Amino acid sequence: MRRLVVLDAPSNLGLRPPAEGTVPGCYKLAGALREQRLVRRLGAYEGGVVVPPRYDRGGWQEGDGVFNAGAIAAYTRKLADRIEQHVRAGEFPVVLGGDCSIQLGASLALRRIGRYGLAVVDGSSDFRHPGNSDHVGAAGGEELALATGRGQADLTDIEGLRPYLRDEDVRVLGIRDYDKDRAELTELKITNVTVGEIRQWDAAEPTGGVLRALEAPGTEGFWVHLDADVLDPSVMPAVDSPDPGGLLPAELASLLRALVRSERCVGFNLTIYDPDLDPDGSCAALLADLLEAAFVRP
Repeated sequence: MRRLVVLDAPSNLGLRPPAEGTVPGCYKLAGALREQRLVRRLGAYEGGVVVPPRYDRGGWQEGDGVFNAGAIAAYTRKLADRIEQHVRAGEFPVVLGGDCSIQLGASLALRRIGRYGLAVVDGSSDFRHPGNSDHVGAAGGEELALATGRGQADLTDIEGLRPYLRDEDVRVLGIRDYDKDRAELTELKITNVTVGEIRQWDAAEPTGGVLRALEAPGTEGFWVHLDADVLDPSVMPAVDSPDPGGLLPAELASLLRALVRSERCVGFNLTIYDPDLDPDGSCAALLADLLEAAFVRP
């Protein structure tokens, strides 16, 4: 395993406020995982923090496009600078979010270097875009569409590098069996696998051939994006959209271990867990255990 470097990306710019006058609490994710002694448990090096702009939607209204777009674009460049530095040095960044829009920073960083794939381990596809929805606004529910070039240019074409990811280089794993965007993903040849399908895989091959596709010639490697809401709300209620029918911890641990231990995997990020919804810290403890199991344990 390459040298792990834990890097905090505490941006909540891509989520809607949970209530008027409040901000999403996922910016506390990194702090909560650090309280679980994650850096030491992973045997990782300290990567510091990439500080995001202030959350301020101003006078945004439905129909105005993605809110906080300017701030997200600026933060994407800033985060990409740090991730690119670590990947070029042969290090393995473990990025603690934040909402799902931080994935744009990783995708931009890797696009600067070459052609990379993405393994999305998420309860939803986050593929909302102007071509399939009249309610575009929260980048945290749109980041895969943005990363593949769908949406407004200030987020999809940063540095003239649109798209950051090619459709055929993306694998979406763990979406609910009823995900409404699945037909579109399939039509676009974006490989997608539901929770029910993962449960049908051979236990001896926990990625069902997906890993072989990610490792195939044509790309220089791949990144893993993990959204905590891929877990069932019975074990992970501390997310903004706790939809039933998710993976259980043992199922996620097996999948995640296979992905991040691939020699072609170049980095990882964790998003969406909200410590404000986890007063006893049990969800943070679960996530820390899962990451330790994936990266360190035999």
